[in-house]
Amino acid sequence: MEKQRIKQVVIAGGGITGLSAAYYIEQLCRANEVAAELTIIEKTDRFGGHVHTGKRDGFVIERGPDSFLARKTSIIELMQELGMGEELVGTRSGVSHSYIAYRNKLHPIPDGFMLGVPTKWKPFVTTRLLTFRGKVRAAADLILPRKSGEEDESLGQLLRRRLGDEVLEQIAEPLLAGIYAGNADGLSVKATFPMLQETEQKHRSLIVGMLGMRKSRAPKQGAKPTVQPTTQSVARSVSHPASQTTSQPAGTAVRSMFMSARCGLEGVVTQLEQALSSRAHVIRNTEISRVTKTEQEQEQTKEKNKGTVEEKDRGRYTVHFSNGTMLAADAVVLATPAYAAADILAHEHEPIAERLRSIPYASVMNVVLAYRKQDVGVDLNASGFVVPRKEERKITACTWTSSKWSHTAPEGHILLRAYVGKYGRDPASHQLDDEEIIAEVRRELQETMGISAQPVFTEINRLPLSMPQYQVGHLKRIAEVEQMLANVMPGVYVGGGGYRGIGVPDCISQGKAMAEKVLSTLLDPG
Repeated sequence: MEKQRIKQVVIAGGGITGLSAAYYIEQLCRANEVAAELTIIEKTDRFGGHVHTGKRDGFVIERGPDSFLARKTSIIELMQELGMGEELVGTRSGVSHSYIAYRNKLHPIPDGFMLGVPTKWKPFVTTRLLTFRGKVRAAADLILPRKSGEEDESLGQLLRRRLGDEVLEQIAEPLLAGIYAGNADGLSVKATFPMLQETEQKHRSLIVGMLGMRKSRAPKQGAKPTVQPTTQSVARSVSHPASQTTSQPAGTAVRSMFMSARCGLEGVVTQLEQALSSRAHVIRNTEISRVTKTEQEQEQTKEKNKGTVEEKDRGRYTVHFSNGTMLAADAVVLATPAYAAADILAHEHEPIAERLRSIPYASVMNVVLAYRKQDVGVDLNASGFVVPRKEERKITACTWTSSKWSHTAPEGHILLRAYVGKYGRDPASHQLDDEEIIAEVRRELQETMGISAQPVFTEINRLPLSMPQYQVGHLKRIAEVEQMLANVMPGVYVGGGGYRGIGVPDCISQGKAMAEKVLSTLLDPG
């Protein structure tokens, strides 16, 4: 019997998507008795991508995402598989509200707002975030007809049409669009918050639909409270989009809407690396320049090597590195930003590259500030605040990190994280040096929160081209890319934050889905 050839899988990108794909590929190959070797290529000197945890003097500092929605269980299941179940931690109890910074004051987000839609009348009527005219306009949602058709539109267009400009600009936009560091008038509602479009089609009125949803999810007498997608909850998830998936994890933090890892989210990256077998080759500081079909490369390669390369040892594709070396592959996973995948695929199929390049990315940064609690003198019993775009501040949001997560700051200290940068807004900010950025952030924190004390320390984390913008038609473009790949480059898959979800659980889910596709490719005798 002929010995089975060991299949070769190349994964571009050592972020959470690529590592998750590698982990699940190995799991699936082992379960299906497929002999495969993995090679993971990372262009930098560290794995994890934007998942990056720093530790300093008792502080735990998330330089990228800091939490995830508990309803998105892919990361919880993965952590439990990796033996990290005890590291799961929920938000501090009692932190149940957030603010909107408006005219140098912090205004509580009105209770009952669900995805920017009011469902409780008293908080809506009494809030100072909206004028009387704005409230009357929002109430018109109750009588306006539904939009005919289900084609994609922008998040801003839908909310303006149903609730008016004020609700969008003062409440919904800083919360919902802020998750993507984008402009609500450019973001696809189907790719970001499809529940809003589905609610209009089903109930005609967003208010009626969300009110019914809130009542249906209200805890029955004697029952434990359940999670609701309130506007306050979206504010507390400033780094991660909301999920429509509803399932509950096991563990002590089950009743927390948002969860994190006590050791820091980078601990998941470390455990994933350690879980990979000896057959997984890890290559850092190396970049893939292109992927080509083996059939087109074979004659050139044989000519160069004078027939020394045997066809039976080659896979479907040749992966070319920027240093001139090559690697054969039966399947390729491109877990990179869309623009990087475009460059890799352009040589083989320019139409795919064009669609990938059409996905824009925003550059953002976050500024971490640590204080002694006695120097602040402000009640921080909340999760933070967001800033409407028309306030024209550099800060777009500020998470009161140590209020949310008790493990992030030592006793007697607080930790804040201010976000700077949004798509199409104030690009000059990214040209400022660290001292200038810190000075601007501290000035705005003094104006909004009254904090004038000198921080114990500060830290800036710049994330260039890190936030993909899911513009109108995004899901259609991604479907076209996937179909074209299936037609012209079967066995090559793309995934990550630029495709079907930007949160850590979304990326893990995409990694797992690509692993299943890779297995099908490896099992295909053709």
